[in-house]
Amino acid sequence: MAWIFYLVLALAGALWIGWRDGQVGIGEFVDLQGWWIDLGLGIAAGTLLLGVWALARRYVGSAEQLESQLREVLGPLEPSEVVGLALLSGFSEELFFRGAVQGAWGWFPATVFFALLHTGPGSTYRVWTAFAGIAGLVLAGLMAWRGNLLAPVVAHALVNGVNLGRMSKKTD
Repeated sequence: MAWIFYLVLALAGALWIGWRDGQVGIGEFVDLQGWWIDLGLGIAAGTLLLGVWALARRYVGSAEQLESQLREVLGPLEPSEVVGLALLSGFSEELFFRGAVQGAWGWFPATVFFALLHTGPGSTYRVWTAFAGIAGLVLAGLMAWRGNLLAPVVAHALVNGVNLGRMSKKTD
């Protein structure tokens, strides 16, 4: 059922951008001349964020606890489900937070709102909220610098895909 949330989020983002700008053009998503730069920046930023999360898993005990809780909620996922969920969540969250919210209110409100979306019950989730705040800053910076969503979407989908893949593996 998570896909419904992401579809609604993407639709809300597209409608907001269309209402604000009068259209949702291809330039919102990709720079046709420099797409390869944005693709590389997205991969680099995603890799950097995965390194930050790996450090959190190593040095912050609640990060492992969080992953354990999320693993229970997720259950095992097929590789196609991991890829689909990573792409859908990365695209829809970036369209909404970087495209719509950041485009209307700026990087700071978009980052705070993004971090607050990544919270949950109990203190274990604080590490996820903090990581989302860091990731939100990186993604907001990419959007501000490059002016399109390709790099943030690639980075976000990479982080989600790697983490979902690792967390959804069956443990015996």
